[in-house]
Amino acid sequence: MKVAALALSLLITSSAFAAPSRLKDIVTVKGVRENPIIGYGLVIGLQGSGDAGGEITNTSLKKMFEKLGLNPKTEIGSKNVAAVVVTAKLPPFARVGQKVDLIVSSIGDASSLAGGTLLVTPLKGGDGQIYAVASGPLSIGGLKKGAKFATTGTIPGGASVEREVLTEFEKKNSLRLALNNPDFTTAARIEKVINEELGGKFASAKDSTTIDLVVPNQYERNIVQLMAIIENFKVNTDSAAKIVINERTGTIVAGGDVMVRPVAISHGDLNIEVKGDGDAKSAKPASMYYMEKGTTLSELVKSLNAFGVGPEDLISIFQTLKRNGALVGEIELI
Repeated sequence: MKVAALALSLLITSSAFAAPSRLKDIVTVKGVRENPIIGYGLVIGLQGSGDAGGEITNTSLKKMFEKLGLNPKTEIGSKNVAAVVVTAKLPPFARVGQKVDLIVSSIGDASSLAGGTLLVTPLKGGDGQIYAVASGPLSIGGLKKGAKFATTGTIPGGASVEREVLTEFEKKNSLRLALNNPDFTTAARIEKVINEELGGKFASAKDSTTIDLVVPNQYERNIVQLMAIIENFKVNTDSAAKIVINERTGTIVAGGDVMVRPVAISHGDLNIEVKGDGDAKSAKPASMYYMEKGTTLSELVKSLNAFGVGPEDLISIFQTLKRNGALVGEIELI
């Protein structure tokens, strides 16, 4: 394996020189979130690529005709119709009349939804209430080149919000912020930055994830203005030393804070030793490469690159170093 290919397979990141992050990029506010909604519907207008007259599709067609005042006496089957599940995400503070994007997926044996139109479909939340109504022509990308997933389509702005999720956000006298990536150091820094910028003890870090915020008197009934200010505060984030390994693709992403303790590595024809302070100086065997104490993972990888070590060997070496206790950091396999 070429060294250039290896270098592309390993990404080293460092938090030491990372630019400060805005709060809006690292925290979420309790009560400010999307809500999934779902519905069952029919797509019509297909050119013989719909369901092959399945029971669910036939029953749905019969019920639809009955609602339109028709009363078919026999089973209805058509290859131009497909049963689908429609999903969407209701945005935070969604208002009546607001448009929402849709994903439409076939649940029968339709071969393609291309050219189809979704009939009026109510979308329900987890509480069983209808929050939006969907309909419209489907869009399936890549038709000229042959769509890979022709049984799934989208309808941009295909649903209209009919019911609002009441939060009374503007009446809150306290807010709760939650870190997207829990970390005690980052939580403490957020608390300090908010209190310094607002000029008082308003923020309190409860744990590695949660920061409670008391709304200052001058911002009562003006929470939007307060959040517009707070979400632009910048904080130097911190994180645990970690290596994330995707064995399927051979991709390795490692934080620059990952350290390697004194250790000797022997892997095939490769021999590397990370020496400690008290290690005696001795003649170097031709097959042994020495590194000094306090070696970072980045430095170790550069040495391994010089030997032409491939991603599979890197993964094996890192896992063995972790089991030995020589690798100071967490390994996560995905």
